[in-house]
Amino acid sequence: MSVKDEYADMIAKKTGCTKTAARKAVDDIFESIMKSTKKTGEVQIPGFGKFRVQKRAARMGRNPRTGQSMRIGPSKSVGFRPAAAFKGTL
Repeated sequence: MSVKDEYADMIAKKTGCTKTAARKAVDDIFESIMKSTKKTGEVQIPGFGKFRVQKRAARMGRNPRTGQSMRIGPSKSVGFRPAAAFKGTL
C-alpha cells in the first residue's frame, strides 16, 4: 500500500467519504503543490511548512567507474522546511 493510499484511507475514515473520492482529493492536493511550486518557486502551507525550488550550480564531479573528472550540469531540486508548529510535534 502506498503512502497516498494510506492518506486516502485516513481521510475516508475521518470524513465518511468514499476511498475513491479521498484518493482523488489526495492526488489533487499533491498535484496542486507541484504545479504551484513550479510556477511560483515556493509554496507555503501555514502550520505545516514550505516547499521551495533550490537551484544547484554546475560543478565538477568524478566518474566512479573510471575516476575521470566530469562536468555535472546545473539542476533544480525541491526542498522542504517544516513550520515551527510541525517541528514542535517531533
